[in-house]
Amino acid sequence: MRTTFLAFFLGALLLASAPSPAPAASPDGYTYYEVGDIDAPTPGPTETGLMLMGGGDWDYRAFRWFLAKAGHGHIVILRASGDGEGGEAIYGAIGGAASVRTLVFDDRKASEDPRVLAILDRADGVFLAGGDQANYVRFWKGTSVQKALNAHVARGRPIGGTSAGLAILGGVGYGAMDGGSVDSETALTNPMGPEVTMVGDFLVMPYLAHVVTDTHFSVRDRLGRLIAFVAQVRASRDPQAVGLGVDEDGALCVDADGVGRFFTASSGHAWLVQPDGAPQIAPGEPLDYPSVRVTTLGPDGEIDLKTMRITRPAFSGIASVQAGRLVNVPVPVVPGPGARSDGG
Repeated sequence: MRTTFLAFFLGALLLASAPSPAPAASPDGYTYYEVGDIDAPTPGPTETGLMLMGGGDWDYRAFRWFLAKAGHGHIVILRASGDGEGGEAIYGAIGGAASVRTLVFDDRKASEDPRVLAILDRADGVFLAGGDQANYVRFWKGTSVQKALNAHVARGRPIGGTSAGLAILGGVGYGAMDGGSVDSETALTNPMGPEVTMVGDFLVMPYLAHVVTDTHFSVRDRLGRLIAFVAQVRASRDPQAVGLGVDEDGALCVDADGVGRFFTASSGHAWLVQPDGAPQIAPGEPLDYPSVRVTTLGPDGEIDLKTMRITRPAFSGIASVQAGRLVNVPVPVVPGPGARSDGG
């Protein structure tokens, strides 16, 4: 009797400690959620706008700006994990949308689904949620969803992204295609290496053609890796590339004229990284970059993405990288507990 009980107890313990199985793929490659009246007319006109969010808590002022750009109409959230909770928050807690529909992708085939494409065609605003941007690249790049997102923006409708969603909005994005999230030390030690996976020819956003984005910026100590990202891009494909990092709980909201204001639910900044020239680097070699201008934007200033100039910066100065080590950083960086295992 005792042996039977012990075996049952150990079996139950092993079952409880085993990892949860991955969710089963949906028949159509996506799961659908909606809230609000999807047939209501859009109350106002739409405008071009970019809401570039750094992950973490949402600043509701930024979302209200975004909803105004969307004419207080129909919002579509795209993601590859999670559920419709974010749509409920936008519709209920924030308010100001006629409806919010959420599409959670689990297979690339959904990116050719006529219903998905019709929903995107109707969207007044599109929001790319957080998660793992490698899934966004795998599910959307080279598909009709990619074309639909670019067409949405070309028609003068706003788009926003947070964490992984922001990571793919730049002209070249960090794809996290190796299954991890590279840290600053690794990226600076080998910026041309297999862990620094940069993805181009994807989304076409106004004013971001030469911009590489990064998120969760200070809390995950990502200044070094953003410099490494820009170094790889400058050395391999775009000598004009600059970096734009956004702190957690923050959002850079960019109007149709390319001028952006920063909102934050805490005390963060947006970070502009502008190296001098293109580095000479090869796979396996650490980065040397003698002059990298770092400028931060807080709620009191503005950034003009046409000229990449910040008025009333919070901090500004020149950093450098010596043999893969970031030195002379002119801006106070307050790292948090470190990067998690997600792609953002």
